[in-house]
Amino acid sequence: MTVKQRREADRGQPLITCRNLWKIYGPDPAGLLKAHGGKPAAQAIRDSGHVAAVNDASIDISEGEILVVMGLSGSGKSTLMRCLCRLVEPTSGTLRVDGQDLLAMDERQLIEIRRSKMGMVFQNFALLPTRTVLDNVAFPLEMRGQRTAERHERAREMIRLVGLEGREQYFPRELSGGQQQRVGIARSLAIEPDLWFLDEPFSALDPLIRREMQDEFLRLQAMLGKTIVFITHDFDEALRLADRIAIMYEGEVVQIDTPDKIVLQPATDYVAKFTREIPKARVVHVRSLAEPLDGEVPDGPALQGDATIASVARTIVQAGRPYLPVLDETGQPTRRLDCGRALALLFGEEEAA
Repeated sequence: MTVKQRREADRGQPLITCRNLWKIYGPDPAGLLKAHGGKPAAQAIRDSGHVAAVNDASIDISEGEILVVMGLSGSGKSTLMRCLCRLVEPTSGTLRVDGQDLLAMDERQLIEIRRSKMGMVFQNFALLPTRTVLDNVAFPLEMRGQRTAERHERAREMIRLVGLEGREQYFPRELSGGQQQRVGIARSLAIEPDLWFLDEPFSALDPLIRREMQDEFLRLQAMLGKTIVFITHDFDEALRLADRIAIMYEGEVVQIDTPDKIVLQPATDYVAKFTREIPKARVVHVRSLAEPLDGEVPDGPALQGDATIASVARTIVQAGRPYLPVLDETGQPTRRLDCGRALALLFGEEEAA
């Protein structure tokens, strides 16, 4: 069973639930919503001089899940994330975090829940230039009022976790971009947050460092099991990191689903544009194409359900059979793969499931 499958199996109740969330900018957002029964059409929004940065979003984010929110610049993805932690005030809707009504909280309660439950990493590292790595990582704990020895002990633990041991006394100017981002990650984890918000944290890094940071992110998630909202405009990054992907267009969440389903079953032409150049066989897993057994288990080598189609292509070709058995997480053959369909996907002939 893969790390993602374990997260899916262990997933419980939603940690974040939002319903009909709007963020509207303009002369009278509340009046606009009231005049249109809480659901103004796009034309009515434009005609009244308003802009809907978040348009009627309803999302559940489960404990331990990585939800990647993506879209082009201006699609509303960063505004949505900031609404989910109330760095931006939603115009209307409901928002609950771990069962608590976030929109009913006063400023003191908001500060407390952010300090105790939420870690945040942004594209701009925002490290304190006159403080060492150790003191940058310990800074959120200082704001909590923790004693120096306690916060430094925790900071050293986080520095080791992100692979910067030995650089505790360096200043930000002495670090590379990737190292600075590791400090930002360590700082966000110092408070042991339940929720981790990351807004394009790797987009300013060069491609090689970016790939290394994605690997680091996945390693940390495998160890820590945080609930994560990750913003990106890079579809390849979304496919690599996500349990589910929410794709936004003009403030609206137009599709939210697993990477396999996004690639195989794009809900709109806009989503399909993201998937068009993706080598689907490298993304789609055997389990996503597998179908229930029709009678006996087919002859031939059994395939793991969590393998990608690309990784089993040689086996499929060499077997030369119409169907191959697919194993479930217990190692039992419970489904079968249509090899013709898998090869069509491999050679770019299948566009949707």
